[in-house]
Amino acid sequence: MNNLYLPAEWERQRALQLTWPHKDTDWNYCLDEINNTYVEMADAITRYEPLIIVAPDTKEVERMLCGRLSEEQMKRVTLHQCPTNDTWARDHAFISLKERNAEDGPLTLLDFRFNGWGEKFEASLDNSINRSLYENGIVEGRYEDHNDFVLEGGSIESDGKGTVFTTSCCLLAPHRNQPLSRQEIEKRLKESLRADRIVWIDYGHLTGDDTDGHIDTLVRTAPDDTLVYVGCDDKEDEQYDELHRMEEQLATLRTNDGRPYRLLKLPMPEAMYEDGERLPATYANFIIINDAVIYPTYNQPENDEEARRVIAEAFPYRELIGIDSSVVVRQHGSLHCCSMQYFK
Repeated sequence: MNNLYLPAEWERQRALQLTWPHKDTDWNYCLDEINNTYVEMADAITRYEPLIIVAPDTKEVERMLCGRLSEEQMKRVTLHQCPTNDTWARDHAFISLKERNAEDGPLTLLDFRFNGWGEKFEASLDNSINRSLYENGIVEGRYEDHNDFVLEGGSIESDGKGTVFTTSCCLLAPHRNQPLSRQEIEKRLKESLRADRIVWIDYGHLTGDDTDGHIDTLVRTAPDDTLVYVGCDDKEDEQYDELHRMEEQLATLRTNDGRPYRLLKLPMPEAMYEDGERLPATYANFIIINDAVIYPTYNQPENDEEARRVIAEAFPYRELIGIDSSVVVRQHGSLHCCSMQYFK
């Protein structure tokens, strides 16, 4: 048990989880469009690894998939019927640890409390999904109850070597873990995630972001001590100051052995709006699966292609699969927010 660690997302995975949209979620007004995006994700994922789908109506999901996935792909799908509030698996699913040098060993499943990103949204059903998956044998491992602590999977990034990155604007935001101090939260993170150090990013925020600055919208880890991050070069953009300060802070960070990180800058998508409000579109919210990266596109050819180039540089030996995320971002998230991996 002392050999546990939080893997980097590019390590081998046994399955990925999606929590499917339905008519009783905020997706109701564009349900056909978001269902099509989820089918595209399911198609891409099942070409490389198994997929767990949580949904209140699994028969309807199966009907949608059977028209698009091959028989071999359908064999890789596990459907689990369970009531849900919404679809953001990254934030309500288990965070899984594994033992070093133990391929296919038992996972340790950390069940943190999800409270709708600081009690902004109802999350009681989503907060019960993990227990349902565990008790029904869909996700197997050693269960650890951390429901006395609020932590979303999108708020942390691991390099797989003992360093966990997070943002101070999220973990110190109201209605999460007050009255704990930054030092007390860091201590809790180190203990539960078995981390050697926590690196706090103190700047960076996307307009329209409900999560208070999840790191998976801003900075992602990649092999060879690489950080892939969202940049902004337009001084007239309302996000410029925060993202420029974040870029400056990233340049000061050092690895455990004192070397600077290799920094790769993603472009900032052109501003996108819904009902007059700017949406938090970002290219950082990509999904890493076995042998591939699924990345968001926004019908912006030059930016989409530049994002593809940067991600290819960070993950040169993986296939790149672009999926139009123009619908997903209408609910203030993107592809990575929709998914959660379980490691081999």
